[in-house]
Amino acid sequence: MSLREQAQAYEPQATTQNIADLESVELDSVELLDGSGTNGETGEVFTYKYFTVDDVNYRVPKPVLGQLKTHLEANALLNTFKVIKSGTGKATQYTVVPLTYKDDVEEVKVE
Repeated sequence: MSLREQAQAYEPQATTQNIADLESVELDSVELLDGSGTNGETGEVFTYKYFTVDDVNYRVPKPVLGQLKTHLEANALLNTFKVIKSGTGKATQYTVVPLTYKDDVEEVKVE
């Protein structure tokens, strides 16, 4: 296959977005999967958790899982949340913000 044909047939690999790229996430509507990648600087293989929405994969960093656990321990009725990301690289920080809680009858918004 020539370079031209190869270029025309090329399809980029799907990239994984960050959960913070979403406006909100419903806890019970996504299923976590295991993924792996390679660190571009060190070449080391790492594993991560992710879920798929509309054919796009979203990575869930471990600090987000830890904060969600804390929120669920405080109120198991947490339904939707968003994640705010600040910083870059190893200095990246994540903040989980609860948006709605489940009620026995209806969803309750956080004001």
